[in-house]
Amino acid sequence: MIRPVRSTDRDEWLRMRAGLWPDESPIELGETIDAYFAGRKSLLTIVFVSDEGSERLSGFLELYVREYAEGCAGETPYVEGWFVVEQERGKGIGKQLMRAAEEWSRDNGFAELASDALIDNIDSHRAHSALGFEEVERTVHFRKTL
Repeated sequence: MIRPVRSTDRDEWLRMRAGLWPDESPIELGETIDAYFAGRKSLLTIVFVSDEGSERLSGFLELYVREYAEGCAGETPYVEGWFVVEQERGKGIGKQLMRAAEEWSRDNGFAELASDALIDNIDSHRAHSALGFEEVERTVHFRKTL
């Protein structure tokens, strides 16, 4: 079952966020969750989770309405995080999560949905393509310590 995240899902959501972003600080990952539940949705607009009726969640999708998204016109819902736990992959959970994001986006008056993936994440590229996304741009980002 796909549903919006609830505050009682905090630990499970944090576990999965750490799985998607293992190099990020668990404290910072948790701070984003806490801000979301406190109503400070500056980073996330809505979050969907996959609840198979057990104690553990099997996936999540974080959606944020951005002012700009590459290849899109105007404000656009943007998939900031999309994750299914490894042992549950290939069962259609990711597709169900994306469908929930699409439905929410349409219901809120949007005509487009945007996302991204790291340039070497071929599995994500394939998943996006299979769900009807089209690639609009590739970029390489740089930084310099001053």
